[in-house]
Amino acid sequence: MNHTTPSTPRSARTPGLSSGATGPVPTPRTSPVPGASPRPGDPPEPEVTAGPSLLRLATAGSVDDGKSTLVGRLLHDSRSVLTDQLQAVERASSARGRSAPDLALLTDGLRAEREQGITIDVAYRYFATPRRRFILADTPGHVQYTRNMVTGASTAELAVILVDARHGVVEQTRRHAAIAALLRVPHVTLAVNKMDLVGFDEDTFTRVSREFTTYARDLGVPEVTAVPISALHGDNVVAPSSHTPWYTGPTVLHHLETVPSAHDAARHHARLPVQYVIRPQTGEHPDYRGYAGRITSGTLRVGEAVTILPSGRTSTIGAIDLLGRSVPAARAPQSVTVLLEDDLDVSRGDLIAPRGSAPTPTQDIEATACHLTDRPLTAGHRVLLKHGTRTVKAIVKDISSRLTLHDLSLHPRPGQLTTNDIGDITLRAAEPLPLDPYSHSRHTGSFILIDPHDGTTLTACMAGPPFARGGSATDTADDGSWDF
Repeated sequence: MNHTTPSTPRSARTPGLSSGATGPVPTPRTSPVPGASPRPGDPPEPEVTAGPSLLRLATAGSVDDGKSTLVGRLLHDSRSVLTDQLQAVERASSARGRSAPDLALLTDGLRAEREQGITIDVAYRYFATPRRRFILADTPGHVQYTRNMVTGASTAELAVILVDARHGVVEQTRRHAAIAALLRVPHVTLAVNKMDLVGFDEDTFTRVSREFTTYARDLGVPEVTAVPISALHGDNVVAPSSHTPWYTGPTVLHHLETVPSAHDAARHHARLPVQYVIRPQTGEHPDYRGYAGRITSGTLRVGEAVTILPSGRTSTIGAIDLLGRSVPAARAPQSVTVLLEDDLDVSRGDLIAPRGSAPTPTQDIEATACHLTDRPLTAGHRVLLKHGTRTVKAIVKDISSRLTLHDLSLHPRPGQLTTNDIGDITLRAAEPLPLDPYSHSRHTGSFILIDPHDGTTLTACMAGPPFARGGSATDTADDGSWDF
């Protein structure tokens, strides 16, 4: 392979990458990327004023437990609703003969949702307080739409699971807790709703929270915070309630604002799935070859030895371009262009990883599967497997068990997985894939199965064992939490 050494500053000879475009390059940065570990000889890092942190959360619960009302109450009481939105809700509520605004209408936007009074699709809402910004996914509660919770909670750092105080923990509550555990959501908040309908009884709250916490711990959930609320009237949602003098914990919003974010992808082994190869081949940049993508975890540095997967070839990072300028290092979740010292055959779907911590590619994959469609998944099923930016053919070799949510037992050899089933499967891929265990990385440890005939997403999969039972799995973080 040809080995080239730059003879001129990179800013003068390479195109920059900004949102996938090429163009003039600003003056190169002379300071490290904020948050990256300093290297010998690096200049001091400039002081950066941190803005409000970001928390991704998802709500879940059984039908009519009050998820949409809780979200609407959060938006309303935190003053995150525009005047025209509130007026539209007031008009719709008045047309239904209601004396007060139905805050659930702030999230239930589909006509079918409003007619039936249920949530069908995942509704994403964005709001902020002076302390933190939030991206909230309001997921459906009906068993028919359980698959949508997998979508909504797949990137969540906290899950709010609602329970009707009158009904307690039901099967759908267990299902949502199991999905939160499967997806390794670091924090789970139990909102015991409709406390006004049980007279704000402390014993009812204690009984429900104890039952849920015991079940969640059996799944390996490291942390559960229980809050007694009335989403309809606002008790303990944003402001403390005078109806629960026996409760001394945080309100829902205060907990969301103060819960530590366990998500710190920059702390872990670096992974860069290649999305696009940049070759301008212009007179100004005749030899430029950059590999663009978003760093999913860890930090990449100029001069670092890396392995290209699945080929296994090695090279050294010659330069990193970030937003049109050269930087000595970049970290997750930044989008960058990496240039290698060697001319290797690298294309979309490949993975760039540090040489000493690269995953071992494999064609035989054991995974936990959440089946999403009405078509059953059976042994012998031929599928497309999409992992990161790479899609390969695969075949389902075996379905070894299906999870029974009531007692967390495994039903051996079920023969198939149907809609909303969770089970253990074995696949054989046509090409080796650089998979990490899902417990190590939610990005490079997950993949989906696709119907090769019509492109339908069939199944969401997580590589490795399903649960960290009792929080004692060896691959959990040292502090007992799940951290990616």
